Parts: sequence; structure tokens; C-alpha cells
Amino acid sequence: MTARSILTLLLLLSAPAWARNVDLSTVPKRDTVQLTIYNSEDLTLVRETRTITFKKGANPLQFSWANTLIDPTSVELKFLSNGEQLEVLDTTFPHDKPQMLYWNVQSSFDGEAKIEITYFTSGISWSADYVAVADREEKAIGIEGFVKVINNSGEDYEDAQVRLVVGKINLVEKIAELAQINAPDFSRMDESKQNYYRFSAMRKSIDSADRYFDAQAAPATRPPAPKEIVKEGLSEYFIYSIEGTETVRNGWSKRMRSFAASAVPLKIQYRYRPAEYGDQLVRMYLLTNDKDSKLGTTPLPDGAVRVFRDNGRDGLSYLASQSVKYVPIGDKIELNLGRDPSVTFELVKLLASRDEIWMERGAANTFLRVGQPGVQIAVNSWVVGWDDHEIYAQRVRNYTAKPIEVEVRRTFPGHVVFRSSLKPTLFDYQTAQFTAGVQVGQKVDLLFEIVRHQGRNAKQNNVTLEAAEIKP
Repeated sequence: MTARSILTLLLLLSAPAWARNVDLSTVPKRDTVQLTIYNSEDLTLVRETRTITFKKGANPLQFSWANTLIDPTSVELKFLSNGEQLEVLDTTFPHDKPQMLYWNVQSSFDGEAKIEITYFTSGISWSADYVAVADREEKAIGIEGFVKVINNSGEDYEDAQVRLVVGKINLVEKIAELAQINAPDFSRMDESKQNYYRFSAMRKSIDSADRYFDAQAAPATRPPAPKEIVKEGLSEYFIYSIEGTETVRNGWSKRMRSFAASAVPLKIQYRYRPAEYGDQLVRMYLLTNDKDSKLGTTPLPDGAVRVFRDNGRDGLSYLASQSVKYVPIGDKIELNLGRDPSVTFELVKLLASRDEIWMERGAANTFLRVGQPGVQIAVNSWVVGWDDHEIYAQRVRNYTAKPIEVEVRRTFPGHVVFRSSLKPTLFDYQTAQFTAGVQVGQKVDLLFEIVRHQGRNAKQNNVTLEAAEIKP
């Protein structure tokens, strides 16, 4: 407990028998404190418990948020023990003591009770980062995850359990459910009412996640079951708990380890995807956030990844640094290591031709196919359709010490036929892709033909795949 946020019990009992207790008693320090940090809303739900000694009768309980970013409209009091003997009669905000409130608690017994105070505060945020170290043979990789918590809320939190909301809680959806109103009606409410529904929606979502995770746990005699992601309508999120407790002081940041995984299976792939990586072939580390990969217990938050490799000389070689987006359970983690000078990559045009030429003749609006027997081209005719044929070699040379896998993805606008024996697939309606292996020291020409239907020959705007042996 700090001087900034103070909870006190005012023993203001006027009866002579209680005169010895007419003192201001400071409540003992927090028994526990829990921070659930939700970055995108700049909100942190704080749950703190304390043990209070109550006297029979009225017990004014004071809460102050001076010099903090605590939202007073979000403060709630709950009795965790002896609730049937305690009751909050009223809540007062004294006009002469700003940033303070009183709960008037009626007690039917003398003794201790555990209370929980929850509230929302701003100014606490978190960011994730990862360190990935591949082994010398690049067959497996170790990953350590870290979370840095930054506290600018005006309040110190000692021995706090830190939890992170990873993913998205759709508050508009939750608010509409709570208030039974439409989104436009919500936007017309005054700020205090909006905050009431926002805080209620956040509490409901976090409580719902807690209940969901508790329900997934196995009986106490067995190891706990892995937690799973919560999906509610348009929401998808996970409450990620940092192991142990940490003191998070105001004005400070603290970096905490969130997880460590060793010997995560690793795949290397070379990719040509101009829309994602520019006009170059890049080397990728591919791994999966699942149980088989010794990950998969939680989604992974957005964050920066620094990638290293064991150089075999009791040291590490730096490979790359990049940001990764939120990775749900079961999704791939893709790390771009950039160009590899040991692999050359070029596109070579081998052949070009044109056929299926159509002419339009004069005012009769007659279409004639050039080359068709008996067709004569008049002076007043012009070309209105044709097919362009282009044969390419995607040339790859592998100078590394290992066989490599290359994935090529190319986009072709217009009405196009993509012919090849490379077993291509469609990434989207205008993009063909194929994968091939290249052995150590090998040079390969990955052949394909592009047929572009032009003019009146073009009937649609997409790529069609055809299996064919291409000969240059």
C-alpha cells in the first residue's frame, strides 16, 4: 500500500463504551493484488484483497485515489468472507475531500473479514519480445518469451500477479449485450454511462475467461489441463498469466520471463513472394505454435523476435530481428532471415510467340481467324484478339551444404493460363504458386508457360492452371 492510494477504516463509534476506539486505523497492507492488463483499451483491472477487522455497527471504509489514474466510477467492493453479516449501506463522495470515497459498512459481528476491491486504472501497459536460438544444424530452435510491463499509473503494486489479455475482446459486442442497445445509441450516451458499460463489459469478459479456464482444469490429482483460447462471437482472446508475483513500481518498467521452450522443430524454406518480401528470394525459419512443436499452450502476443544461431564455437551468430503478429494456437511462426548469398535466383524468358489472332473486317462486323483456311485479310481489317505465349525458366542455383526447398508465388493480371508440370496451386484468383526441391550444388530450371488471352479472346480476369510438359 502506498501513500497515493489509501484504504482506511474509520472507527467513528460515539458510544462511551467504545471511546477507546475513536482513532483512525489504517487498514493492513494488501494480502494479494492482481493486475489484468488490456493494452488496446489502456485499461488494467486491479483486484486487491485485504483482511479487515470490523466492529458491530457502522464502519466507514475510506478509499482514496489521489495522484493516480484510477477511475473512481469503476471502484467496487465485495465481501469474500462473512458476507451474510456485512452490508454496504451507501457510498459517499465527500465534496470537501476530492479523490476519495466512503463506504458505510454495517456489520452484525466483531471480527475479521476478507474484502476484495476492484477498479480500473490507466497508464499500465505491456509489450512482448522473444529470443530464438537455432542449433548448429538448424534442425531445432529454442525460444524464450519475455513480457515488459510499464507502470505510469501513479500507484505502486507490490507482489502483484500479472496477467495479460492477449487477443481481442469486442467491447461493443459486450456492451450491446449488457445494455441491450445498439452501437449508435451507446455513442450518444454521456461519458459516465459509457464508462459504466465499458467497465462492466470488461469485467464480464475477464470473469468469463477465468471461469472457462477453470472449467478446463483436470481434477487436482492430475496435472492441470492446458488452457485454451476463448472465442465469443467476434471476440478472441486469452488471459495470459505470468508465473509468480512481481513488484511493479510506478514510473518503472520490468521485464519478466513468460515461457521457455527448447528443441522446437524447425523447417527452412526459401520463398519468393513479392507482395510480402519484395522482389527477392528470402530464407525463412518456419515453426508452429502447437503441442507437437513443444509450444501451443497459449497464443503468442505481438512482439519483436531476435533470431540467433549456434555457431559451434561456444557463441551465437545474429541472423535477424523482426516483429511478429499475434499467433493463435496452431498457427505458424514465420521468421524472415533475408537473402542468402549461397542461393541464386533469376527469371529467364526462353520463348515468346503469338497465335489465335482474330481480325474484324469492315462495316460488316465480321470476325476472321488468321490462319484459318480460305480466310483473306482485307485492307480495312484490324486485329481485335490474340493469345501471347511466354515460356520462362525460374532458375535456381544451390551453393549451400544442404538440399533446399523453394516456393515461388507469382501474380498474373488478366485472363491467363498457367501451364507447368510443377504441380502448381492457386494462392488467389490471380496468383499461381509452386514448390520445388534443389539438391546441393544443383542448378535447376523450373519451367512454366504463360498464355495471356488478349482483346476479344479475354473472357475473364483470373488464372487457370493446366498440367503440361514445357519444352523450351
